[in-house]
Amino acid sequence: MYKENYLVDDHGKRIAVMLPIKEYDKMKEALEELEDIKAYDLAKNEPTIPLRDAIKLRKQKNA
Repeated sequence: MYKENYLVDDHGKRIAVMLPIKEYDKMKEALEELEDIKAYDLAKNEPTIPLRDAIKLRKQKNA
């Protein structure tokens, strides 16, 4: 773990945090993975249709 370094405004209020690039990259990867999991969970609960029907619908929308 690392020690956070905060940037503060003129009133001493924390406005940002500085962290090592390695930690930032780890956090970014974890967030992307969570977003993928969320998208998967949403998609698996959606009703599905056969590919042929999806293609027909897309052609109708683009006509």
